[in-house]
Amino acid sequence: MGRMGGSRHLKRFAAPSVWPIPRKTAIWTVKPSPGPHPADYSIPLAIILRDMLGYANNMREVRFIINGRMVLVDGVARRDPGFPVGVMDVISIPKTEEHYRILPDRSGRLILHRVSDVEARFKLCKIIGKTMLKRGRLQLNLHDGRNVLVKIADPMHPVEDVYHTHDALQLSIPENVLMSHIPLKEGTLCLIVRGRNIGRIGYLVENIPGSLASDPKAVLEDDRGERFETVLEYIFPIGIGKPLISLPKTVTEVVKRG
Repeated sequence: MGRMGGSRHLKRFAAPSVWPIPRKTAIWTVKPSPGPHPADYSIPLAIILRDMLGYANNMREVRFIINGRMVLVDGVARRDPGFPVGVMDVISIPKTEEHYRILPDRSGRLILHRVSDVEARFKLCKIIGKTMLKRGRLQLNLHDGRNVLVKIADPMHPVEDVYHTHDALQLSIPENVLMSHIPLKEGTLCLIVRGRNIGRIGYLVENIPGSLASDPKAVLEDDRGERFETVLEYIFPIGIGKPLISLPKTVTEVVKRG
């Protein structure tokens, strides 16, 4: 966890830049717990409830809310104030019928984007690795710590294996059922989730292989015809032709092709 390791406390000025919180109003803030997302690229559940949504004034009220199972993350009640919530996670508050998806914005911060009840029933997950298991099973390792198993009839000829690292999956939550596959290919609509182009979206134009001195990169094109380059690891497929998820108004102008 880098600079946040060791101590049980975290000073506000040392909090990750993706947190949308004031830095000088207090000395300490909530330290993220170990979980499915990196500590420097996720937001503790307590910060979301207290600082972003305003449903609590202090940690005592935060604990009352989460201990009452009033908040769901991807359809599951979480009772740890420090539980790290990251990109594409869905926050649901059943009592108020509110649902939010965590997305990056152009300022480099993670924001709460309100979504409908229908959209809150699924999330997108990026494939970050693959593992072939015994008994003809393929395990897809996803960016949020999930694993999806794919049955392979003939391991010597795995025709069911159409999945590749950097592709994305649409999964129902909390059931974790595979709904669709978004391959990363020319024309795939992608959201940039890190780097200087964070929050920007565009259509994949070209993959650039990496070398010993550089990571693989990708060239994308926005709806105005402007091309830009980013690290391949920073792109997140969100649809073919049009996005499977709704997006903040600041970036929707790029998806008019769909």
